[in-house]
Formats: sequence, structure tokens, C-alpha cells
Amino acid sequence: MGVGAGAGTRTGAGVVAIAVVPDGRVGLTLWELYEISLASAVFGIPQPDLADSWYELRLCGDLTAAPAPGPLSLRVTHGLDGLVGADTVIVPSVPESVVDDGEEVPAELVAALRAAADSGARMVSLCTGAFALAAAGLLDGRRATAHWQHTARLAARYPEVIVDDSVLYTDEGSVLTSAGATAALDLCLHLVRKDLGAGVAGQLARRLVVPAHRTGGQAQFIEAPLPPSDDDSLGPVLQWATEHLAEPLTVEDLARRARLSPRTFHRRLQETCGTTPLQWLLQQRVARAQTLLESTDLPVEQIGDRSGLGTAANLRRHFTRTVGVSPSDYRRAFRPSSRGSGTGTGAGTGAVSRTGWDTGSGSGTDSGSGAGSGAVSRTGWGTGSGSRTDSGTGAGTGTDSGTGTGTDSGSGAGSRTDSGSGAGSGSGQWRSASAGSIREARQAG
Repeated sequence: MGVGAGAGTRTGAGVVAIAVVPDGRVGLTLWELYEISLASAVFGIPQPDLADSWYELRLCGDLTAAPAPGPLSLRVTHGLDGLVGADTVIVPSVPESVVDDGEEVPAELVAALRAAADSGARMVSLCTGAFALAAAGLLDGRRATAHWQHTARLAARYPEVIVDDSVLYTDEGSVLTSAGATAALDLCLHLVRKDLGAGVAGQLARRLVVPAHRTGGQAQFIEAPLPPSDDDSLGPVLQWATEHLAEPLTVEDLARRARLSPRTFHRRLQETCGTTPLQWLLQQRVARAQTLLESTDLPVEQIGDRSGLGTAANLRRHFTRTVGVSPSDYRRAFRPSSRGSGTGTGAGTGAVSRTGWDTGSGSGTDSGSGAGSGAVSRTGWGTGSGSRTDSGTGAGTGTDSGTGTGTDSGSGAGSRTDSGSGAGSGSGQWRSASAGSIREARQAG
């Protein structure tokens, strides 16, 4: 996760702490519960089939407070001091009296937010939670947003904040803010995308039955209401487009499939998604490139083709401008152990250590489990003819491949031993080491 070095020990995808600050007089409103629930659903429900380790969720608030009045309440698991040491801190809201009546943000919350930020946490607000980050001074000089109904008050109260009332969310690196309602879910999925990749975020979005990715720059609300019509949805043509991104799509192509004129299609998409058709296509193609970079070893030239971005240079230009890092840096961030592919043949940095070789010569194939990355080098062969296959069992998948720094060595008590028989005959017998020693040798790569 892209948080400061002082964020403490991480568990899985990181610790997410949600600040719960009800109004002592009326408790949590339904809108406040909604936004707390959104963040809790994204970060608090493990998804073991999507990622090896999910987030650890904390609900932080005043443990000594009396139960709030009203029909609904929420029990917190940590005090506000639990915000310190978290990797990500989320403030979903502040009491309505802070926004509507100008009351101060609770001092204990402000102090806890400052301490969390000082410890290196990534600071996030949803909807009116921006008032709390602003009160702590964490938005000074930064671009921020909130629900468009509250942004005028946010700007007037905290003039040091660069308030943008038009966007779904803002990402300033260590500080992120979102508008209210579904925009809060967009920002939560954006965080998952940053932490665990586009593929995981996309699958989670499908489970939540929401768009896989809406960029923060999309419009927060629509000026003109959409005309009520049973056949007004652009969903089918947009779904078709995402399945044909490698093709040279044009606005005219999409409009034709939607049975609309290009001008009407442009207007409908702008109203529905808050962006132009060409910009929407670019966003989808960059998202496809992200998924391919995370999940494959394809060279950037092929990723450019498959995503529809064209040449490697074009991919790099659009990807870097949209995502903020180059494709190669992005791949390293999500696949740090990726070291290329291909079968290791000839001399490489990986070395094979064998004892008791026979006198037969020939070629050897070193196959089995594990993910070694070094090429295989044979020494000490005799003069006969023949071939040898060294196979092993153990955890992992794949063959010894790549051009990296892995080694395939068997040393010590668990080493493989080849016993030779027959001078120059090229035949021989070998006994394999245990699965555990093979696994250890391969995983060293």
C-alpha cells in the first residue's frame, strides 16, 4: 500500500480504521450509517478468493459514550486512539450540527486525526468527513471535495482548502476525499484498485453490482434529468465495447450499435457517465491494460494491442498520464516477483549442484514444481550419449524458466544424488530428494 513508512505493522492488505462520530443528541443519521456501511462492506468482509489476505477493519469511536438516542446505533471496537497505527483512516461523516449549525468538529477527533496522519496513515474522507480533515489542517493547500450540497460551506469555512464541487472524488496521494452517497463507494473501490489491483477491484465491484471503475474526475451530478424511457439505457452497447476494446472503435461505431446518431449518443453518454465517448473508451482501455499488467507477463507491445491503445509508446503515454506511473513501474508494484518467462537453457546465474554423476553425456531437462527463475547449467558430464530428466515434486507451479537470479541447487542432507553406472553408456539412475528439499531449492529462486 502506498502509505508512509510510519504506518505500523500491516496485516494483509492493511489496517483500515473508520472514525465513528455520532451526534450525542440524535445519534447517527441514516445517511451516516449508509456511508459507514459502504466502507465496512468493502474493507470489512474478507474476500479470500480475490486476495490472499484482505483488510483488517477497525471501528473507532468513544468507548465511554452512553448509547446514542434514536432507533439505530453502532458499537465501536476501538477508541479514537485506534486510528493511530492504521494504514488507512476513513472519516465517513461528521455530525449534521457541524455542517448545518457551524459547530466545531469534536476536538478529540481532530487530535486523533492529526496523530494518525503524523504516524504515516493514508487519510480519507467520505461526504461530510471532509470537514473533519479540514479542521485537522490536513486539507490545507490540497484539492478536496464533498457532497455538492455541502461544498459551499466547506469552502467558506476552510478557505485554505481548494474545494472542487464537480468531481466524484480527489486523490492527492496521502489524502483522498469523495462526494457523498455512491461516490463514497467509488472512492473505496479506487482504494482497493490502488492496493490490490484493477482485477480485484473489478471483481469486487461486480459483486457489489456497481460499475467497475468511475474515475474521480467524472461529474458529481447531472444538470438535466434523463428523459424517462424504457429503452434509454446505454448498458448493452457499453458492455459490448468493453468486450471489443482491441478493435479500432469509433464514436460512429458505438452510436450505430445503439441505433442513435453520433451527436445523440455523445449527449446521452455525457449525461449518463459524465464524460465523452472517447474519454470513456480511453478509461476502459487503460483499465484493461492495468489488468493485463497485473495478471500476465505479456510485453507492453502486446498489452497495447489487446487493450486497444496501439503501440507501446502510445500505451506508455496514456497509461502514465492516467494512472500516474509508467506501465513497467505499475507491473513491478503489483507483481514484485515477476522475472520474465521462457525456458532456461544454456548458462545462467542458477547453478545445479549434483554429486556422483555417471559418465553418460547428453542434455538434461529440469522440470517440476516451484517457480525458479534461473537458467540451468550442467557441468561434469561424461562422453557417452543419452539424455537425463530430473523431475521433482513440491509446492508451486511451472518449470525452471526465466532469466533471473534463481538457483536450482541441492546441497546438504536434502540434496538430490545421481548415481552413475556404465562408462560412456549414457544411462544411469538417480534418486530424488524429498519434496521439502526440492521446494526449498526452487523457492530460493
